[in-house]
Amino acid sequence: MQPKARHAYVPGLAALLAVAVTGCSGGGAGDGSASDSKPGGPTSATVAQPGKYRTLREACGTVPRATIKEMLPGTATLPETQQTKAYRGTPSVTYDTDRRVGCSWKADAPDASHQLVIDLERVVSYDPAVSDADRAQEVYAKQETAADLPIPGSGDGAGDTGAGDTGAGDTGGTGGTDSPARGPSDGSPSATGTPSTKDSGSGSGSGSGTATASSGAPGTSGTSSTSAGLEPRVLDGLGDAAFLDDALTRSGSATQRRTVSVVFRTSNVIVTVRYSEQPARSSAVPDSEELQAKARGLARKLVDQLNA
Repeated sequence: MQPKARHAYVPGLAALLAVAVTGCSGGGAGDGSASDSKPGGPTSATVAQPGKYRTLREACGTVPRATIKEMLPGTATLPETQQTKAYRGTPSVTYDTDRRVGCSWKADAPDASHQLVIDLERVVSYDPAVSDADRAQEVYAKQETAADLPIPGSGDGAGDTGAGDTGAGDTGGTGGTDSPARGPSDGSPSATGTPSTKDSGSGSGSGSGTATASSGAPGTSGTSSTSAGLEPRVLDGLGDAAFLDDALTRSGSATQRRTVSVVFRTSNVIVTVRYSEQPARSSAVPDSEELQAKARGLARKLVDQLNA
């Protein structure tokens, strides 16, 4: 009697196994990957590539001493101990040195004072669908827009003509005000800033045939009087994108300060170079071509360092 009972349960067990096998094979994807069986369910998302740069170099060590000496001629007149301190530079206060670093140098000479500031920001995108480089381009674009550059062909300025490149392969700098404490912008315009307030005004220029584009910091009356081809403009051949701003300002003193700013992006890093000169004599006007040449020269050096 027992054998008959055993044969009675076998067909039921076989049917149960068949249903189980059919259910497992019908729920999987043909390539073995998991898929959502619900209509309209999410599919595997494409994650944007991380940025080329995962960290930043120490900023004060990026500018060679020979470059600092050329851009800040007043350092040569200092006692040896003060020279060492001047060449060392002052690091910017930052919240995360993997995200932002900077350094400033300053020296006074009998005929003029010079200041150099550099700022490097590594942009990180927190959107998995947007790459770090694309996010950096958004941040850079905001800075370029804020600079309010003249439109080429509008009569207010010209595009990059390459003027100011000669003799600048080993130098560069920044100027204006001392570098403030800053943290990553996370999408807002860089805290370094270039002269951002542009208003009309009069100012003395050097030479004839100048094109004037006014620029100054809030609370000051400023003009940028530069020769044709040296106007604030977009630059070609410097990183992935770059622009130059040139501002001549007059503050509380009778002397005028010219500040040249070069901002460029390479992948997910945005670099700002600012170089300024303030003559001791009120009648003197800093030479735009010389300052631009040195600032652009340093910018090219920093591009080479980043690409090394």
